[in-house]
Amino acid sequence: MFYTYVLESTVDKKLYIGFTGNLKKRVSEHNQGQVMATKSRRPLILIYYEACLNEGKAIKREKYFKTGFGRRYLKERI
Repeated sequence: MFYTYVLESTVDKKLYIGFTGNLKKRVSEHNQGQVMATKSRRPLILIYYEACLNEGKAIKREKYFKTGFGRRYLKERI
Protein backbone atom coordinates (compact mmCIF):
# COMPACT_ATOMS: atom_id res chain seq x y z
CA MET A 1 0.00 0.00 0.00
CA PHE A 2 1.02 3.59 -0.62
CA TYR A 3 -0.36 6.56 1.24
CA THR A 4 -1.09 10.17 0.38
CA TYR A 5 -1.08 12.17 3.60
CA VAL A 6 -1.66 15.65 4.99
CA LEU A 7 0.18 17.02 8.00
CA GLU A 8 -0.69 20.21 9.85
CA SER A 9 1.93 22.27 11.64
CA THR A 10 0.96 23.23 15.19
CA VAL A 11 3.28 26.25 14.81
CA ASP A 12 1.83 27.99 11.75
CA LYS A 13 -1.28 25.85 11.02
CA LYS A 14 -0.12 25.32 7.41
CA LEU A 15 -0.53 22.00 5.64
CA TYR A 16 2.10 19.70 4.17
CA ILE A 17 1.04 17.15 1.55
CA GLY A 18 3.11 14.10 0.64
CA PHE A 19 3.08 10.40 -0.20
CA THR A 20 4.89 7.36 1.17
CA GLY A 21 4.94 3.60 1.35
CA ASN A 22 5.30 3.59 5.15
CA LEU A 23 3.04 6.16 6.79
CA LYS A 24 4.09 5.67 10.44
CA LYS A 25 7.78 5.94 9.58
CA ARG A 26 7.30 9.02 7.39
CA VAL A 27 5.29 10.93 9.99
CA SER A 28 7.98 10.07 12.54
CA GLU A 29 10.69 11.37 10.19
CA HIS A 30 8.81 14.66 9.80
CA ASN A 31 8.49 15.09 13.57
CA GLN A 32 12.14 14.18 14.22
CA GLY A 33 13.28 16.96 11.87
CA GLN A 34 14.65 14.62 9.18
CA VAL A 35 12.60 16.28 6.40
CA MET A 36 13.95 19.69 5.36
CA ALA A 37 10.57 20.96 4.12
CA THR A 38 8.97 20.61 7.57
CA LYS A 39 11.95 20.79 9.92
CA SER A 40 11.18 24.33 11.15
CA ARG A 41 7.42 23.73 11.40
CA ARG A 42 7.44 20.93 14.00
CA PRO A 43 5.50 19.41 15.66
CA LEU A 44 3.21 18.14 12.91
CA ILE A 45 -0.06 16.28 13.26
CA LEU A 46 -1.37 13.75 10.75
CA ILE A 47 -4.83 15.08 9.92
CA TYR A 48 -5.74 13.09 6.78
CA TYR A 49 -4.53 10.19 4.69
CA GLU A 50 -5.69 7.96 1.85
CA ALA A 51 -4.45 4.48 0.97
CA CYS A 52 -3.72 3.60 -2.67
CA LEU A 53 -2.93 0.24 -4.22
CA ASN A 54 0.06 1.48 -6.19
CA GLU A 55 2.64 4.26 -6.06
CA GLY A 56 1.46 5.94 -9.26
CA LYS A 57 -2.03 6.50 -7.90
CA ALA A 58 -0.64 7.90 -4.63
CA ILE A 59 1.56 10.36 -6.55
CA LYS A 60 -1.38 11.40 -8.73
CA ARG A 61 -3.50 12.01 -5.63
CA GLU A 62 -0.72 14.05 -4.00
CA LYS A 63 -0.47 16.25 -7.09
CA TYR A 64 -4.24 16.74 -7.07
CA PHE A 65 -4.22 17.79 -3.40
CA LYS A 66 -1.63 20.45 -4.24
CA THR A 67 -3.98 22.12 -6.76
CA GLY A 68 -6.63 24.68 -5.91
CA PHE A 69 -9.39 22.11 -6.39
CA GLY A 70 -7.52 19.60 -4.24
CA ARG A 71 -7.00 22.07 -1.43
CA ARG A 72 -10.69 22.95 -1.54
CA TYR A 73 -11.53 19.24 -1.35
CA LEU A 74 -9.27 18.83 1.68
CA LYS A 75 -10.73 21.89 3.38
CA GLU A 76 -14.22 20.39 3.06
CA ARG A 77 -13.07 16.96 4.31
CA ILE A 78 -10.99 18.08 7.28
